[in-house]
Amino acid sequence: MDTNSYIAFLVVGVILVAIDGQIIYRSGRRYLERSHGDSGAGTSMARLVTVLFHLVVLGLLMLISTVDVGDNQTEGVILRLGIVLLLLAAAHGVTMAILARIKESQVQEQLAEELAHPQQPPLRHEQAPEPSIDTAPTTTTNPPPPYLSP
Repeated sequence: MDTNSYIAFLVVGVILVAIDGQIIYRSGRRYLERSHGDSGAGTSMARLVTVLFHLVVLGLLMLISTVDVGDNQTEGVILRLGIVLLLLAAAHGVTMAILARIKESQVQEQLAEELAHPQQPPLRHEQAPEPSIDTAPTTTTNPPPPYLSP
């Protein structure tokens, strides 16, 4: 593979990894924040998982770039990009499974905490609701219409 093909492959590969990594980070952050309610914890976990994703996939990209495939330059770049896309899809699936496992453990931890320390509603005395200013008092008999009054 000549230098131009090699650089084109690396640039396209890095762009694909960066785009997918940002999708994972943004979606994963929202996904984890909803489960735990703590935005800081969700953001931190999503960032850690995304960094792991980037390192693994960029490492695979660099390894694939050194393998000679195909009969000519164009075929070699296309075959390498196809391999990168398949590995990117697999890495994306593994990352989603990791995020789901993190969310599941957060939900289980939250449920265990709620079971260990159930919140008791505050004791308060039940009182009749006070009448609203907007409501008129109701009577059991209806007054006669004004035109029938003496």
